Amino acid sequence: KAGRNVNGHITMRHQGGGHKQHYRIVDFRRDKDGISAKVERLEYDPNRSANLALLCYADGERRYIIAAKGLAAGTQLLSGAEAPIKPGNTLPLRNIPVGTTVHCVEMQPGKGAQLARAAGASVQLLAREGSYAQVRLRSGEIRKVHVDCRATIGEVGNEEHSLESIGKAGRVRWRGVRPTVRGVAMNPIDHPHGGGEGKTAAGQDP
Repeated sequence: KAGRNVNGHITMRHQGGGHKQHYRIVDFRRDKDGISAKVERLEYDPNRSANLALLCYADGERRYIIAAKGLAAGTQLLSGAEAPIKPGNTLPLRNIPVGTTVHCVEMQPGKGAQLARAAGASVQLLAREGSYAQVRLRSGEIRKVHVDCRATIGEVGNEEHSLESIGKAGRVRWRGVRPTVRGVAMNPIDHPHGGGEGKTAAGQDP
C-alpha cells in the first residue's frame, strides 16, 4: 500500500489505490539541435498536469516534450541557438530576446528543464548581465540562471487545467488520493479532537 514506510506504518496520509499508470519518458533536455521535428499528436499524461506532444524528428526519432500553448499536430519545431523565436522552440537563454515569455527552463546547463513545467506555467526573461540571466517566476521570485541554460518559447499549454471540475469523489480516488477523515470524527486514541458524545469543542491544553 502507498504512503507506508519499511515497517508498514502510514507516513504519508491519503495515499493509495488509483489507476495503473505508465510513465512517459519526456525529453526535458531538447538537445537534438538543428534537426527539425514535426508534432505528430498531442497526448494526455496522467503523471502531470500538462499535456505531451509527440515529436517526430527528420531522422526518424520520436520524443515526447511538454506541449506548449498553441502547438497542434503538424507544427514544425526546432531546438538550438539558431532556432526561430516561436512557441515550442528551445534555445539557450543567451539567444532569447529580453522580455520573452518562456517555460521549461533549465537551472544548470545540460541538466534538463526544471522550472515552469506545470500546465499554464511560464516565466519571463527580465535581463541578461554577463554570464547570467534573470527570470521572473509566477510566484514573483526573481532567479539568476546561467545564459547557457535552455528554455522553451511560450507558456505551457492546457492552461485551463485548474478550472477543471473533478465531478465526483471517485475521480479523486482514480488519482490515488484516499479520503481525509476529520479529527472530530475519530476516537480519542487517534486524534486530539477525538471522542465525546455528540459534537464537543476541542479541548485546549492549558
